[in-house]
Amino acid sequence: MSIFDIFDRISSNSQSGGGKIEYVIAGLGNPGMEYEGTRHNAGFSVIDKLAEKLGTPINRLKFKGKTAEATIEGKRCLLLKPTTYMNLSGESIVQALEFYKLSADNLIVIYDDISLEPGKLRIRRKGSHGGHNGMRSIIDLTGEDSFLRVKIGVGKKPHPDYDLAKWVLGKFSKEDAESMKQSAENACECIRLMVQGKTDEAMNKFNS
Repeated sequence: MSIFDIFDRISSNSQSGGGKIEYVIAGLGNPGMEYEGTRHNAGFSVIDKLAEKLGTPINRLKFKGKTAEATIEGKRCLLLKPTTYMNLSGESIVQALEFYKLSADNLIVIYDDISLEPGKLRIRRKGSHGGHNGMRSIIDLTGEDSFLRVKIGVGKKPHPDYDLAKWVLGKFSKEDAESMKQSAENACECIRLMVQGKTDEAMNKFNS
């Protein structure tokens, strides 16, 4: 069964009604047209792809973000794109976790990583923010660093002196943009496995 068949099946399940939210799946990025397609919005791109596959428009404004509810492999999930801007991502995520009375064990965060080449993924169960301001905000406000995360490779700076902000707010080359499409597909499959408690399988399959 291909990933497309899998998500066709999940999409039909996502229309079956409500239920208690079991996972918050948050992709990090910056709101606004000027940031679309930038490296720092890799997390947003994955959530958009996931929502597309599930047939669930991510357009409800809640928890300082854009949200949608969907069922993935029998687990009711909140898809979340914080609209606080990257540095305050934790404000949105904490609101969602508190509303649904969930712990950080029920959080999956997708975000960009400049240490990985475009198209590469790395799944982790815990870790530091690694200098990523969105992750810093989440860790500071939740008080936790043990939550699932999917790092999306966006490529390193062309040279050490290159301005980091300029790099992450820049857009991909045509070649790298194609690699990012595949990484978004793979990240969706990772999430499908992770909500089933199959994080080790996702790591073995996709970790770079």
